[in-house]
Amino acid sequence: MGEWEVSTPDGKVVGNNRIEPILGGRVLRESYSTKGAFAGHSFNSYNAPAKRWEQFWVDNSGTVLHLKGGLNEAGEMVLSGERVTAEGTATDRITWTPNEDGSVRQHWELSPDHGETWRTLFDGTYRLKSAEK
Repeated sequence: MGEWEVSTPDGKVVGNNRIEPILGGRVLRESYSTKGAFAGHSFNSYNAPAKRWEQFWVDNSGTVLHLKGGLNEAGEMVLSGERVTAEGTATDRITWTPNEDGSVRQHWELSPDHGETWRTLFDGTYRLKSAEK
């Protein structure tokens, strides 16, 4: 929870993210923005009957994601899902890895061939600016 600064692997700050609990703490709302015009929001919740985490992401570029998954054995949160792109159906996979210094790496990949090959769409580090009170 809290306010996060987002930077690329070379240390360039590219955005800010606010993560806060809503709906009695059952849902996490994410609000992401850049210094430019890009902005997006997600809603994250644990789907108890399906025994998985789910994320619904929308942004002002028209991207809509419905991702599903959970923690892997390494303690990383991995969510994935399919979406329609201009080239056809693609699979998104986003991995959040906690770092020892309290930051979190987000690695977003896209596969146009159902997981045969992957390319990075975003690789960033989230650093907490202030904790939710």
